[in-house]
Amino acid sequence: MNLKYIALAALFFIVGQSLVWIQVNGPIMWQWAKDWRWALMLCGIPITYLFMEGTRIAVAGFDGLFWPGRFVSFVSGIIIFTAMTYLFRGEAVNLKTATCLLLAFSIILIQLFWK
Repeated sequence: MNLKYIALAALFFIVGQSLVWIQVNGPIMWQWAKDWRWALMLCGIPITYLFMEGTRIAVAGFDGLFWPGRFVSFVSGIIIFTAMTYLFRGEAVNLKTATCLLLAFSIILIQLFWK
């Protein structure tokens, strides 16, 4: 396991997930995003690159295993969705959502530390 690669993959996933949040939710929230839907759709190309590279780096970081990187990508999506939804929409985290976030974070810890 190479923690440097895993951290870099997580960074790629976090940036990708942030851009996806804007791409998917932006047209619901902002007029500029409604007006520029085609531009947002074209952003799918660099977003896809981020996920492809993040996956490649995660697989290298987890010694050729695919599943751990998938969990890192999934959990980064959950965390980014939570943060950006709170930041831009003001939707607070309730007890049920907090429990789900704790479970998602637990997935990462299991992948990193369970031998």
